[in-house]
Amino acid sequence: MVTVPAAPAVVIAAPASGSGKTTVATGLIGALRAAGDRVAAFKVGPDYIDPGYHGLAAGRLGRNLDPVLVGADRIGPLYRHGSADSDIAVVEGVMGLFDGKIADPAPEGSAEGSTAQVAGLLGAPVVLVVDARGHSQSLAAVLHGFATFDRNVRIGGVILNRVGSARHEQVLRQACDRVGIPVLGVVPRLAELAVPSRHLGLVTAVEHGGAATAAVAAMTELIARHVDLDAVRALASSSVTAPPWDPVVEVGGPVAGAPLVAVAGGRAFTFGYAEHRELLEAAGARVHVFDPATDELPDGVAGLVLPGGFPEEHAAALADNKALLTSVRQLARRGMPIHAECAGLLYLARALDGHPMTRVIDTAATFGSTLTLGYRDAVALESSVLFEAGERVVGHEFHRTSLTAQTVDGWSSAWGWRVSGAATREGFVGGGVHASYLHTHPAGQPRAIRRFVSAAREFEVKYG
Repeated sequence: MVTVPAAPAVVIAAPASGSGKTTVATGLIGALRAAGDRVAAFKVGPDYIDPGYHGLAAGRLGRNLDPVLVGADRIGPLYRHGSADSDIAVVEGVMGLFDGKIADPAPEGSAEGSTAQVAGLLGAPVVLVVDARGHSQSLAAVLHGFATFDRNVRIGGVILNRVGSARHEQVLRQACDRVGIPVLGVVPRLAELAVPSRHLGLVTAVEHGGAATAAVAAMTELIARHVDLDAVRALASSSVTAPPWDPVVEVGGPVAGAPLVAVAGGRAFTFGYAEHRELLEAAGARVHVFDPATDELPDGVAGLVLPGGFPEEHAAALADNKALLTSVRQLARRGMPIHAECAGLLYLARALDGHPMTRVIDTAATFGSTLTLGYRDAVALESSVLFEAGERVVGHEFHRTSLTAQTVDGWSSAWGWRVSGAATREGFVGGGVHASYLHTHPAGQPRAIRRFVSAAREFEVKYG
């Protein structure tokens, strides 16, 4: 029985994408921390980029809350785990407040995976960030609609963003008063706070380096000056009573032998969930993080994780590390367990935009203009070091690259799913390799992590 109450939270949402949620959420995290609060930071949905900026602002790992990928029943426990020892949590939403996974037919109430659903699961109030450009008295009607659309969601306040003048602020405040929603902050228009963007969203905090730190500092200063932090603290709450998520319990305890698992990091492999490493270690693995652009694999490595990221931006540097390319190819041929997602799949290909990669899988990858994006209800078509044939998972695709060959002799397809009724076979399984564009959340698939670590231990015993 949990006796310590959950950390109070506010959920930062908006009527639509592009309203300034990330600036407000990141700045709020930083401003609260600067004022002495221990702040936990979360992002709704499968986004890997915003949590990096959140982490810089909070001084601790940013985490994700995605009921589509991990199940609604895990949101409360993951929140308890990620907000432990914090005074307050800031949860940044995704898209518009009620936007989520598109279902046919559409569910009643808030969509699955929406900010509204997560706010309801946390029992936390929503702070609505409104892009005030073009708004006047009609803002009252907008706020009334959002406040009454789903009675399970409580709009606790509004932050008016990109306000043009004192007179504009006065009119907007009157509109908020009309519907009884308090104004927690008024942020003026400041174009200089734009953060560099790229084809899949913001440039990651790791890649942006010192400029990311400067951007977070600017957001922090802006929000500290224009948002009432005491009002935010007074509003924050959570009704979560579930016990914290426990990675050891999830994986069923450690595998004997403590095999060494290398996890790719650096600028090219930045997409990962904080719980992945925690689960690997809970399953008994010793985790070593390395940069494929500059490092070699450690001696005695028994498993390799190649997560997502932007390898197309760093293909030349990856190609120049020829010793590592050769090592990975040789270990793959020996059957070492390799878990490769999206960027990892590209790294295992023959080439990426003309730059030689490991040549583990005889296909090439090219960057294009078409964005492939969305949740997938997938079934494992073959048994692998991660999944048994027939296992069902929910994953997420998020890429602009494509492969010259979707099927390769000697390899089986990893996944099957349907999009708009059309059957799709995707990814590659062979030997110890599981490579796919599909991102899965390890907290939603803990058995896969234990299976992978067990395979790494078997490889270690076989090859010593």
